[in-house]
Amino acid sequence: MRQEVTRGHKGWALDQVVLNNEMTKYTKDDITSPPPEGVFVHGLFLDGAGWDRRNSRLVEPPPKVLFTPLPVIRIFAENTPPVSDGKVYECPIYKKPRRTDLTYIASVNLRHGAVNEEKWVMRGVALLCDIK
Repeated sequence: MRQEVTRGHKGWALDQVVLNNEMTKYTKDDITSPPPEGVFVHGLFLDGAGWDRRNSRLVEPPPKVLFTPLPVIRIFAENTPPVSDGKVYECPIYKKPRRTDLTYIASVNLRHGAVNEEKWVMRGVALLCDIK
């Protein structure tokens, strides 16, 4: 995706293009057309935390709920790295619940309301493509 975006923007260098993401409040059924740039990703499950749809951020998971479905994520490329306010957790995405380097896909930035991101790191919060 980085190469495609770099080709589409004159003057962008591939080594300076970074992937960024935006959490939407949409479900799969709400999306009727592709984004102007980037891709929509759906079907991910949050393991180890809950998701506050109103404020679009990580929260404590409800009791006895192991996996929380996430809304659609828009992933896109930018020429400059995103500026972080410190309330962002770099959440890994895995194919399966068994987390190994073979099932690792990428990371996305998720907002949180905790004092620091170590809370979510210590919990092992991750996104999963398949929960079976």
